[in-house]
Amino acid sequence: MMSKAFLWQSTACALVMGAMAVPAYAQQVDTPAEAEEATGGTIIVTARRREERLLDVPVAVTSFGAEELQQRGSVDITDIAQVTPNTTLEESRGTNSTLSAFIRGIGQQDPVSGFEQGVGIYLDDVYLNRPQAAVLDIYDVERIEVLRGPQGTLYGRNTIGGAVKYVTSELPDETSLRLRGTVGTYGRAEGVVTASTPLTDVVRVGGSVARLSRDGFGENLTTGEENYNKDIWAARGTIEVGGNGEAYLVRATGDYTHDRSNARGGHRLIPGAVSGAPVLDDVYDTRGGLDDPEQDVEAFGFALNARVDLSDTLTFRSITAYREDESASPIDFDALPAVDVDVPAFYRNSQVSQEVQLIWDDGGRFSGLLGGYYLNAKADTQFDVRLFTTFAGFTAFTEANVDTETFAVFGDFTYDLTDQLSLSVGGRYTWDEREADILRQNYLGGGSPVFGGAGIPFGAPSTDFQGSADFDKFTPRVSLSFQPTPDHNIYASFSQGFKGGGFDPRGVGVNAPAATPGMPTDAEVADFLSFEPEEVDSYEVGYKGSLLGDAVYIALAGFYADYTNVQIPGSAACNVGGIATFCGIVSNAGAADIMGLELEANARLGRDMFASGDELRLQGSLGWIDAEYNEYVTLIDGEPTDVADFRVVQNTPEWSGSATLGYTTPAGSGDLYVGSTVSYRSETTQFEIPNPYLDQPGYALLDASIVWTSADGGFSLGLYGRNLTDKEYRTSGYTFVVADPETGEIALGPNGFPIPSLGTEGTLTAFYGNPRQVYLTATIEF
Repeated sequence: MMSKAFLWQSTACALVMGAMAVPAYAQQVDTPAEAEEATGGTIIVTARRREERLLDVPVAVTSFGAEELQQRGSVDITDIAQVTPNTTLEESRGTNSTLSAFIRGIGQQDPVSGFEQGVGIYLDDVYLNRPQAAVLDIYDVERIEVLRGPQGTLYGRNTIGGAVKYVTSELPDETSLRLRGTVGTYGRAEGVVTASTPLTDVVRVGGSVARLSRDGFGENLTTGEENYNKDIWAARGTIEVGGNGEAYLVRATGDYTHDRSNARGGHRLIPGAVSGAPVLDDVYDTRGGLDDPEQDVEAFGFALNARVDLSDTLTFRSITAYREDESASPIDFDALPAVDVDVPAFYRNSQVSQEVQLIWDDGGRFSGLLGGYYLNAKADTQFDVRLFTTFAGFTAFTEANVDTETFAVFGDFTYDLTDQLSLSVGGRYTWDEREADILRQNYLGGGSPVFGGAGIPFGAPSTDFQGSADFDKFTPRVSLSFQPTPDHNIYASFSQGFKGGGFDPRGVGVNAPAATPGMPTDAEVADFLSFEPEEVDSYEVGYKGSLLGDAVYIALAGFYADYTNVQIPGSAACNVGGIATFCGIVSNAGAADIMGLELEANARLGRDMFASGDELRLQGSLGWIDAEYNEYVTLIDGEPTDVADFRVVQNTPEWSGSATLGYTTPAGSGDLYVGSTVSYRSETTQFEIPNPYLDQPGYALLDASIVWTSADGGFSLGLYGRNLTDKEYRTSGYTFVVADPETGEIALGPNGFPIPSLGTEGTLTAFYGNPRQVYLTATIEF
């Protein structure tokens, strides 16, 4: 299969080199910053792979520019979810760097090996195939865009729920040096150095180095380590050739991140069933005893992004990328010194991708894009589940290698039927192939040898599986946009999303129901471990308007999604050889109806309206979503049973919203910005089965900032406060307690606490959002 990858990349390189030999045409593409300045503050985005006003895009898009991110004091991409409707972005339980993402009820809570994400994360147009190392810190960024709804006719990888685009800044034309330093509570100390210089009229080089550190919010009372700390080194480097009026731009980039933060330990919500260990007072403290392997996340990538203007109407683009990450993580589910449910884990991911595009835009009635995409990704996982309190030295070891190879062709075309009415149609054909090699082996006498344990094999492997599966699908998109004037856009769209099936790397093959007495056949094991593709039909109507001379911007969208064959990853206690152990479960149990409304508004009383030169801005967002399963089939006592009445769509609060009031006034030789944001999320369930211990009631967060910027933009000083009311709120957790298989009601023991289903202590462990933080950031640019 690598020969196909080589063919794609060789073809792309040949096209680039050939195209660079054509004469230069006088097609000048302004940067978004230049375009924004030219249009008096109008937001420019590339949601449709071309620069255009946000108002003109018939898609629900939220865009954050570098200035706004600086004013908010945003730290990483999870921060933007607070002010984006119907969006959840959060660190996944035991790490700082693994991302859980949901948009409009579609996403992935559990970072299962080889399991595609429902929300695509893009770094400079390169799709990140795995959630590990996907919590991107914000530095040297031009803008971040959040696209809601299925994507596939414009982007390399089909994503069923939406996409988050992280776009780094292009290099300036002159030599520059930018220094940013931050100090704050919890020992926060950060520094970012960014430098660049032109080597010739068409060659520029630059890069950034970032040191990001913070003490913990709590403590591991068993190991003595800080809990929820941050210890990251990161760097980016760029070489640009062309641009500045040339007919081509070739941008070679590389990035590296090394996260040595401690593993995040969870907070137990119930006392230990055997030890009687009480619930700790501080939710950021933990008692987890697992400290091997040492937490370590390393990620790097290289990309070559080339754009060539073949003529004044036709542009060729090529995006070639390689990425790799490795994670070592000690996950102590039970959060106690006992080896009750302890999971040391290794994750190794790599990907090669190639995308090519031909973009047509003659400035007339027709524009379009035709593209091809190739991805070869490998996800290799090894982990122990150590249950020493259940059976002395008992360990269930899993080694799973899940490979993905995908090809796609896609196109999206817009025709202006009249000066006010435009029709866009698009389509994508995707071919996915999954290969899985899964070994599940029990050990006695200690952990597996992979993690330095002294255990010896106990019985035959409970899973020893090799298999592959192919999936393909055509997914269309169509939208109709009516602009009675350039300042108003009314649109309606239909799009279909598709996510391929695969194999659950954590499943136990001997538990597959056999058609005949005895062990199940290989085919039955494959069927038990596999899951089918999921699909969504998404309908959207919306309005975008610029009022009062661009002083007010409004975006309103209503949507409905018919979500079928929903892939639901999970884990539970199961029985293997008479011993309670851990099993992964990925099923196509559900079908859901999802509908909702989204409102975003931005009102600006400009400086021309105040004699003093002041500016007042009010920004707001509101999301309402009604997401319900209308079918959720599970096995109860061996019989398929629809339990939809007792299941909910996880990580999808019914209400989400925010309001930001910002005021800018001249101060000395610069401008002073004072702003505050209140954000709200209603009750959120962590899993499909409601859990009164883990689920988070509705809550609000209050942030504020004061930023002074010099008139030439060369210096700024900002004071920021996040979560100023010090609200404690749960973001995720683990649960292994006995519950009714139909209703999900948790069973209580004689002591009034839940009965353990895995291990002996009972696992109900929660992770929390960040407490109140105050920090000061200074930036100077030469």
